[in-house]
Amino acid sequence: MLQELAEAGGRIVKSGSGPELEKWPSRVAAARRSGRIPKTKELYGGWCRGGYEIKLVDVPAWRLAVLEPVPVPSRLTRPHTVVRAMQNEPQPLGLTKSVQGRALRLIQALITATEAEGHSSSAGQTGFAPPSHRRRRASPHFTITAQGQTVAFLVLQEQDRTEHVATEKELAAAKKDSWVRIPRFDYTPSERLRFVLSGGQPHRANEWSDTPGRSLEDQLAEIAQEVTLRGEAAERRRLDEIEAARQKRVRWEAAMEEARVQYAEAYRVRHFEAQEAAWRHATRLAEYVSAVRTRVDAMPTGQARSEAEAWINWAVARVERLDPLNTPPRLPDIPEPRADDLRPFLGHWSPYGP
Repeated sequence: MLQELAEAGGRIVKSGSGPELEKWPSRVAAARRSGRIPKTKELYGGWCRGGYEIKLVDVPAWRLAVLEPVPVPSRLTRPHTVVRAMQNEPQPLGLTKSVQGRALRLIQALITATEAEGHSSSAGQTGFAPPSHRRRRASPHFTITAQGQTVAFLVLQEQDRTEHVATEKELAAAKKDSWVRIPRFDYTPSERLRFVLSGGQPHRANEWSDTPGRSLEDQLAEIAQEVTLRGEAAERRRLDEIEAARQKRVRWEAAMEEARVQYAEAYRVRHFEAQEAAWRHATRLAEYVSAVRTRVDAMPTGQARSEAEAWINWAVARVERLDPLNTPPRLPDIPEPRADDLRPFLGHWSPYGP
């Protein structure tokens, strides 16, 4: 499979149907476990419209970076202002006293490391612990801002779960009332902590916690890198949006320029058609005046004829003014278009801006 991927440029799609096609997800999983995939590559598999897609892609450079450990102070001799705000709370972060000191030292180390990268931090609601069902939507304990992207942090204390042993009182209450439910488990605060991050584009993860193999102290470098990566992603997105807006404005300005050209041409066409209509109108009037002149020439001399000849002189002068052929043809002056004048030539664009 790896050889086939290399020959296909890193992407293949397995098509077909039946058991043979259904085996590919397990084959991809086995390939990941085989140890034959280069350390700088990642193998992906997923269903697509054409069948099952398999890709061999480069591991992002940030995943290969060697991270310097973040030192955690043994004592808070000079606490950061954010940490000091937490210390002033009766129950900092809503944690039990057994883990408060360690949590504050972890926060001190993380803020110090991120501010060394040029980021800033601020305190949030430092004296509460959100319920477990709201921990991903609760107000942050503190925030770190990297290149305009604010990353919110919640520091949580993990809970240990044990089987609940029903008391005689609970058993009696459950026997008496059918709606009474005896809990299956008891939960007690543990010594383990969890950092929950929100805001920005996730890279490594959204949560880090103490595990049997790795403590949060060993993971602070990854958390600090995550903040930087989210800031860099936000900056790239901001620059992309600026460039997209610039390109959109360029296209809009080109559309406006073309609309002005089309508006000018349409104005000239309307002027041309108006001249032709005026010429036809003047021609008909001239024919009428000629017919009147013939009739007047047959009239006897007198006041009525004199008045008719005066009218003919007026009518001839009027026809001459109406006939566009009596002046040299020229292109009309194009008036400055209003926004609504350009709208018919702009398609989906607005005349007021991109």
